[in-house]
Amino acid sequence: MKVEKKMWEIRKKKLESLLKEQISILIQKGEIKDPRINSFVIVTGADITRDLKYAKIFISYSGDLRARENVVKVLNNASGFIQGRLSKRVRLRYTPHLKFHSDNSINNAQKINDLLASINKSNKPDNNETAFNKEDPV
Repeated sequence: MKVEKKMWEIRKKKLESLLKEQISILIQKGEIKDPRINSFVIVTGADITRDLKYAKIFISYSGDLRARENVVKVLNNASGFIQGRLSKRVRLRYTPHLKFHSDNSINNAQKINDLLASINKSNKPDNNETAFNKEDPV
């Protein structure tokens, strides 16, 4: 049972990586003929179901929330076309149905970095002050 589960996990990771790579190539080469899809769209991840029939594709786009939502919408509308292109490039019994989702992890990481920088800046002692008074015995 453990060996079967481990083999499935290895296969799943390989398939997800393959999907991510091939969809990235489709986007980067401009095979999706929509002006809203450009090379700034990055495929950040994929998650495929155990039966290999469905896959969630996570994308990141450097733009505001509205533009990101539009890109996800366009990619979901073109998912049949992308699936057809994938079926020609990748040998699988079933080419999974694709559902695109926005990956907010990059934006969330930037917000966390900004918060940490502001905390660090506010906690930084002035030149005249020290973290503790040297005259007080400890």
